[in-house]
Parts: sequence; C-alpha cells; structure tokens
Amino acid sequence: MEIGNVRSINIEDEMRTAYLDYAMSVIVQRALPDVRDGLKPVHRRILHSMNENGIRSTTPYKKCARIVGDVLGKYHPHGQDAVYETLVRFGQDFSMRYMLIDGQGNFGSVDGDPPAAMRYTEARMAGIADELLQDIDKDTVEFQPNYDGLELEPKVLPAKLPNLLLNGVQGIAVGMATNIPPHNLNELADAIIYLVDNPEASTEDLSERLVGPDFPTGGIILGKAGIREAYATGRGRMIIRAKAHVEENKGRFSIIVTELPYMCNKRTLQERIAELVKDGKIDGISDMNDESDRNGIRLVVDLKRDAQPQKIMNQLFKYTQLQTSFSINMLALVENGLVPRVLPLRRILQSYIEWRQEVITRRTRYDLNKAQQRAHILEGLLKAIANIDKVIQTIRESKNRDAAKTSLIETFQLSAEQAQAILDMQLGRLAALERQRIEDEFNELQKTIAALQDLLDHPKKILGIIKKDLQFLKEKYGDVRRTLIIEDADGDLSVEDLIPDEVVLVSITNKGYVKRLPHDTYKTQRRGGKGVNGMTTREQDVVQHTIICNTMDSLLFFTNKGRVFQLKVHEVPDAGRTAKGLPLINLISIDQNEQVTSVIAINNFENAKYLVMATRQGKIKRTNLSEFSSVRSNGLIAIRLEEKDELGFVWISNGLGEVILTTAEGKAIRFKEEEVRPIGRDAMGVNAIKLVNEGDYVVGMDLVDLEADLLIITSHGFGKRTPMDEFPVHGRYGQGVIAMRLTPKTGRIVATRVVSESDDVMLMTTSGMLVRIPVREISRQGRAAQGVTVMSLGRAGDSIASVAVVTEERTRFRQDENINELKGGNGNGALQLLDGEVNPEEPENHNGNGHKN
Repeated sequence: MEIGNVRSINIEDEMRTAYLDYAMSVIVQRALPDVRDGLKPVHRRILHSMNENGIRSTTPYKKCARIVGDVLGKYHPHGQDAVYETLVRFGQDFSMRYMLIDGQGNFGSVDGDPPAAMRYTEARMAGIADELLQDIDKDTVEFQPNYDGLELEPKVLPAKLPNLLLNGVQGIAVGMATNIPPHNLNELADAIIYLVDNPEASTEDLSERLVGPDFPTGGIILGKAGIREAYATGRGRMIIRAKAHVEENKGRFSIIVTELPYMCNKRTLQERIAELVKDGKIDGISDMNDESDRNGIRLVVDLKRDAQPQKIMNQLFKYTQLQTSFSINMLALVENGLVPRVLPLRRILQSYIEWRQEVITRRTRYDLNKAQQRAHILEGLLKAIANIDKVIQTIRESKNRDAAKTSLIETFQLSAEQAQAILDMQLGRLAALERQRIEDEFNELQKTIAALQDLLDHPKKILGIIKKDLQFLKEKYGDVRRTLIIEDADGDLSVEDLIPDEVVLVSITNKGYVKRLPHDTYKTQRRGGKGVNGMTTREQDVVQHTIICNTMDSLLFFTNKGRVFQLKVHEVPDAGRTAKGLPLINLISIDQNEQVTSVIAINNFENAKYLVMATRQGKIKRTNLSEFSSVRSNGLIAIRLEEKDELGFVWISNGLGEVILTTAEGKAIRFKEEEVRPIGRDAMGVNAIKLVNEGDYVVGMDLVDLEADLLIITSHGFGKRTPMDEFPVHGRYGQGVIAMRLTPKTGRIVATRVVSESDDVMLMTTSGMLVRIPVREISRQGRAAQGVTVMSLGRAGDSIASVAVVTEERTRFRQDENINELKGGNGNGALQLLDGEVNPEEPENHNGNGHKN
C-alpha cells in the first residue's frame, strides 16, 4: 500500500536488502583488494592522488596533511584517520616488504609507537610505486566518476608490479576476511616467468620458485606444510618464530633476539616476558634490555648464572609472541573487481599475467593510434613540402583561413587534420634540414607502426614483454630473502629446527665447564707456535677435551666412574673463544666428584657396530653401540670398574681392526680387536696391557690404520709421528714395546693419536692456550726417538692438557680388508667405522674429539 510518498514494506525484506547492499559495498569498495593490482580502493586513491599532484619519487616531499586532504576531498570521504593510517603503513619498513611511500618524519615504530600528526610528517611516492601507475595515461585502465561526480578515478591501476603477493594485504569485510602474506620480488618474478613459459605448470612447480612468504621483519617459518596448503587451496596456517641466539659474557648467558615475527609489537613482547617472570612461569631470567637501534633489532634477555639457555628459549617460544601463527587466507576480488574469491597461488599468478596482457594490449593500441595520427600529419606535411609553391599560391589566393583549408583539401586530397597542420606550419620548416627531419621522423614512425601492429597481430609476443618487465623489476628492486624457511618442521618440534647443521668445536674443562664455538675459530699455525688463548678457565682448572663434531650429532659423555650420558651438540651453549662456558652439571646429571674422561659424537647409532673402551689400568672392553642409543637423563652404566680404576678411552669400531694402547712411560702394545669378545654394557673389561711400573697408566688407545702414523705428544710439548709398522702385532695382555724415548726435557706422554699427513692436530695447554698445526709438519721418527718441539710452552709450569685431531681425509683402509672407515673422535681418541661407500664430497670430518657419520 502506498499513500503519497509513504510506502508500506516488510521490515525483514528491507533489512535483508539494506544489509546485503551494505555488505557488498564494504566488500567491494572498502576491505578487499583487487587481484589485478593488489590494492584496496583507499590504497589506489592515495597513489592516484599523489601521482596526479606530481608527488613522485623524484620530486620534493609534501606534507602528509596536504596529501590526505586531497584524497579526502576528491576520492575517499571516509575520515582522515583511515587515509593517514594507510599512508603511514605504506611507509613503514616493518609493515611493508617493499614500501610504496617514502616518508620523512616519525612514521611509528615496531614498538607500537604512533606516527606523528600529519601536519608534521612529509611523504612522496617511493620509486617502486611508480611501477604501479606506469602507463595510466595511455588508456590502459577504465576510469569512473568519484563520489560527487566531479572527478574521475581509476577502477584499477596498470600494476606492472605484482603487488598482491609482493606486499600482501590484510582486510576484514562483512562475513569474510583476507590475510595475504608478503613475498620476495625475485622469487615471485621467477614464478610468474616460469608460468608464462609453462602455462600448465602445477602448484608444486611454482612452489619451487616461490618457496614461501618473505616478511619485512625476517624471522623463521617452521615447516612448509601450511605454505603448500595455502598455495594449493588459498588457505593455510604456518608458524613463525623470532630469530634468536645465545651469547656469553663474563660467565653469564644472554638470549639475543634479532628478528621478530611479522606484526609482533616489541614493547608488548617485553611486557609479556616481564609478566611471565613475575608470575614465575619462566624462571631463569635476571634482566632484559632493548638495545635496538637504526641498525636493527637487538632485544637482550639476560639469564641467571645457572640457567639453561635452550630451555629458557623454548619457554619464550611457547609463552610469548616470539612464536606466532599466521593464517593465510588469499581472498581477493575477481571478475573486474566485483566478486570475492579465495584464490590458490596459480590463479593469482595467472590473473596477474592476464591483467598485464590486457594492459599491454591497450597501451599498444594507444601508442599505435598516436603513431598513426602523427604519421598521417607528417604525410600531409611531406605533400605540402613537395608542392610548396602551389601550396603557397593556393593559400594566397584564398579569401580567408577556412577557404584556404578547403582549397588545400580539394587540391591535394588532404584530410582536415593534414590541411590544418599545413596552415599551422612555420616557414622555418621549409628549410632543407627541417624537411629532412620530417622525412626521418616519418620513416621512424612507419617502423614503429609496423612493430606495434605486429605486436597486436601476435599476442604471444606480449608475454615476452611481461617477462622483460619482470626481469627489469628484479634487477632494479629485487633483494635477498629475509625470512628463513625450515623444511618439514612445525611449532611443536624441538629447537633443532632452528639449528644449522655445521661443524663446531666443543671444549670441556677438568672442572666441568663446556662451551661450543665454530671449528675454524683457531687458524692453522706452524709447528712450534705458542697458540692463541682458547679458553678462560677458573683457578686451577684445565681444558680436558676438545671435540670436533656437528651440531646435529649426539654427544656421549663417558665418566671416570664408568657411566655414560647423552646430549645433543646444539644443546651445548654457544660462546666466545675466551669464554669459560657453562657448567656441564647444568646439562647432564653427573655427580659433583665425577669427571668426564671421554666424549664421542655420534650422528647415527646404526652405522657403526661397537664401542671399544679402555681403562687407565689397562682393561679393555667391546660392546654393541646400539646399547647406548637411548641413554636416560641420569645416565647408564657403560663398564664395570675395579677399585681405583677409571674409564679413560672410548672408540667406535666395526670389530675387525686392531687396537694400540700407549702408556705414560712410553710403552705401547698392538693386538687384534677380535681378541676382545663383545660383552654387555654393564660387564667388566678384560686385560689389555701389563703395567710393569707402579704409577704408570694408559694415556692413549686407538684403532690401527696401516697407512697412518701414531702421533705421540708429551706434557712438555714434544711430539713425533711413528710409522704403524714399527709396532709389531702381539697378543693381548703383554708389556708392549718402547714407543718413545722419554727424558726430563720431554716429560711423560699425555696422548697418542692415529693420524695421516692430511690431518691437523690441535693442542691445548693447562693454561688455556690452543694451537692448530698440520700433522705433516711434525717429524716422522722411529720408536726410540724423543721427537721435536710441537708447541712452545710460554708459561712456567704450563703443560699439554688436551690433544684433538681434525681429519681432512674421509676414507681410511685397514690392512686385512678394504673396509671404508671414518675417523671419529672422543676426548681421548676414537675411530668410526662404516660399512659400504663413503661420499668423498661430504664436508670435513673430524677426529681426536668428535666424529661424523
């Protein structure tokens, strides 16, 4: 029923219609980006307004208030806060992967500080934003009236830049939302180029080029499962972690955070950590300082003296924004910006290619039109010049300008445009040089017209232009990836996902202080060098073990009491060269009076068969390595010991070689390993060598390699290499033969190792000095020789405390069978034997105090 201007309607129908109209308005005109240029309307209006006003990357900065006012007045009457916040975000390096605005002034911070008022800040377009607007004046896009019908605005930008995935976007509409992460330009361009060349490429093929999001704040993405799902379906979830490491300073450890997850507020993060410490949820943090500056983020979390850094770091990942989830929802407008759709990766890239094809086609038609129009004018000018006398006569005989124009058209068969151009031509154009310029311009235009027409006749050539444009963008704006992506991981996995698999050196002192540092910290020196300071030790403490191993290896710690403990190498705190390290008792459950006497590093418990152990009193034992694959936190029994005996040496073996033992007073015995039958883990060993003199003890046990030498090092820094064939094979439990002639000058033997000429030896003294020298520089001498000076001891009372051998050569051969072996290691020597081939291209192996399978 309708009475005058009053209509009677059903309120449910009216509310439904009004709400749907409102919802579509918000979806299309406010909250969601267009798949073609990756921009929301407010984004597009800001860039278009700045371009129209000449506020480009090469012009001076303008007040943000002026920019915002122009956008509000002409295109976007939705409040200045919305426009200014968008403008500011475009200029924040922690929000945008590739900033579209070059800002000057306070544009906010990662701490959540707001930007300064718009009357104080200035801005201009960034250089990369020009690529979004390039060719907008060549009829490449459709324009529409603004809100009041007085201005025109583009419906979409030409967008040479693949902005939707490049910078990503977040938006909340009515009943739907979008959350697209940013990506790296180089990878994105490579993926699009690959799709151009291979239209049937699968998502997996594209993912090999575009490996995943790349956030402006860096960080670490754990696992690719969520990325693969998002690329395949448009939706996925991934875990992002901060990038952090541990530093040691004056005996205390600190966790240093250098990169944050995307959109993580640093100030809120600090407040959360302080709250957790106050509530007792995290125990072990003593202080926290923000040392961030213009060079980057540096959040320092200082730990208590007895805290375990890895444990605290895992707690921070669990309870704070140092680890967050990012839900990918690639929702964008398709079908000329009218329909919202969740898009997989391939559809987004294909939409970009199709849009660029349309833009380039329209640009080509525009350029062709302009070239044809200009050629048409030049053609008329050339006719006029060729008949200049008659043209002048015709004009002079005409009553007025219009009559002259009509006469020229009728006399010379010209178009109205050509006749007008002739009338407008200056007399100076009749000079010979000017006439030649007109002819040259006309000829060049003919070539241009032919090229443009050929491009329109062969649309596939447009794809070549798209590829060329992407290569240009890569070269001009491309940069390295900031976000690290770890394969096959998720947020519930251990910290191993954050640890690079690399060779490191682990040092352990007699007092039980342990630390980890890069294995190449100590440069090779010549024989007789004094070395560098390798570790600051406590009073009356000495370095006992130096182990070369990989961060992913498992360390087995064998103690003087015959027990064994297990620890991952990466769980050992990373520290500086002169740092003391962390007490080992904080990492494994050894007793106060228990000392680690041997350490081996194992990569795989299935690649070797046995552990061979020897005690200080000359006992030996062989046990299956598999019995040590799962060691409890409170340790396991590795060998039963007699009273006053200690476990001293452990090697890894396949059970087919020979063993050589050396004593402190210079005796050595060599016998077949088969003489020691395998026995259980908690059994006692059998006799290996007779110790004739009281006070003598075993200082070295190794597995024989006929192509190698026995390296002998004494307490006073003397050493030599003796060929292995000078040590005859005897039966087990003999007195042995002389290994070295000892004098008060040489001191007693402290360690022996089986080495080759390609190895390096690392010696550390009781005062903490360390030197690394090539083994080939140590003289090869007979058993009765006293050796040469290997390391000069610069301090009174100093002596050699630890010996490690870095093995460069991976493959060794035993005399009885051609069995490939790997030199492995422990604190007193070890040998890793493997069945089958050994890859010669694998990284440097190590010995003396570590092994790698």
